[in-house]
Amino acid sequence: MTTGTDSTAGSGAGTRDSTAAAATAGSAAGTDTDTGTDRPITLTPTGGIDRAAHHRLDEAWLAAAWSHPTTRCFVVSGGQTLIEDDGEGNTELVMMPSFDAPFTEAHRYFLGVDDEGVRYFALQKDSLPGRMDDIARPAGLREAGVLLSARDAELMAHAVGLENWQRTHRFCSRCGERTVIAAAGHVRRCPACGAEHYPRTDPAVIMLVTDEKDRALLGRQVHWPEGRFSTLAGFVEPGESLEAAVIREVAEEAGVTVGRVDYVASQPWPFPASLMLGFMARATSPEIRVDGDEIEEARWFSREDLKEAFATGEVLPPSGISIASRLVERWYGEPLPRPGR
Repeated sequence: MTTGTDSTAGSGAGTRDSTAAAATAGSAAGTDTDTGTDRPITLTPTGGIDRAAHHRLDEAWLAAAWSHPTTRCFVVSGGQTLIEDDGEGNTELVMMPSFDAPFTEAHRYFLGVDDEGVRYFALQKDSLPGRMDDIARPAGLREAGVLLSARDAELMAHAVGLENWQRTHRFCSRCGERTVIAAAGHVRRCPACGAEHYPRTDPAVIMLVTDEKDRALLGRQVHWPEGRFSTLAGFVEPGESLEAAVIREVAEEAGVTVGRVDYVASQPWPFPASLMLGFMARATSPEIRVDGDEIEEARWFSREDLKEAFATGEVLPPSGISIASRLVERWYGEPLPRPGR
């Protein structure tokens, strides 16, 4: 599913020109009784931000919110923002009061309000501001997402997703006229034909497949480093159910037939504009036939196999930021090894 502009957390890189397979609907979400596990997944816990979408069209409210002394904002540029360590082992977004912010009224995006009434805005700029203290550093979500608090990670994911969409959708897809920003950054309107355009989100499925022996199927993308294995993944095609996408992607990438499909959890994945929908799936046959284009290698692992492979370094675990890691942990029964842990 990986394209030149988008990728997922799993090993699947399925293109969008494959044929959909028939679906077998999953059962209760959040558990997988076939594997004997009911470990809940908390992927991106809520950071307590109310997006307050009803205020996005209220220009008077937005102006007052921007001018409020408790309002905080941060700059986003090219998918990055500034982060810094607080000296106590925590990493935070570099935020500033609105009256200290660089001027960018047209590219000021309202992100929401926290439990204490603090309003948050993101400012889209061509570059990040310089820092005199040498503490702050630029970072993207892949680095910052595992370091920031739930609140800051939620704010950053929202801002990065909006910034990417704003940069790549400046013209009307209906008539070609340049569009203008509206709804505090969440809409682009065409002054010529009146069309309204909204941020895109591409649904993608990511799944841990197990067989009758309760072994897990993990694959390695062609462009990944030796030893890096993860779950399979792929984009949902037009007119396709999520369950059908799971079945099709597993068949295309690994040649494995899937029966039961159970939804587990989702994760925003703004790299640049996806929503990862996580599943556990049950294979009906263990035979593997990798496609060779997206997946170079796929293997069945028992828990003992995977533990030994981690210990020897033969297998590297999936990224800690990704839902892939949580799906594997749910089956594995304990946290996966991480560098420095």
